Amino acid sequence: MLPTLRPGDCLLVRYGARVRPGDLVVARPWTRPDLLVIKRAVAPVAGGWVVASDNPATPWKHGEVDVLARVLLRYWRSCAS
Repeated sequence: MLPTLRPGDCLLVRYGARVRPGDLVVARPWTRPDLLVIKRAVAPVAGGWVVASDNPATPWKHGEVDVLARVLLRYWRSCAS
């Protein structure tokens, strides 16, 4: 599976939005609270979510997280004015 996000992509997110399995989310891993990740929500667990990566090449493939926001829209913004 290819990565969903590419360099240059911008995201519109909604903090506190309801999350469903399959949604892209902005999250804080339980094992690395200093890190923010964008992952795909898989299943709710007590107090958080299990998430997985769409990119098979990433070192952080899955885990339990606190979801901060749900991605509503992905768009590309040109740097040329």
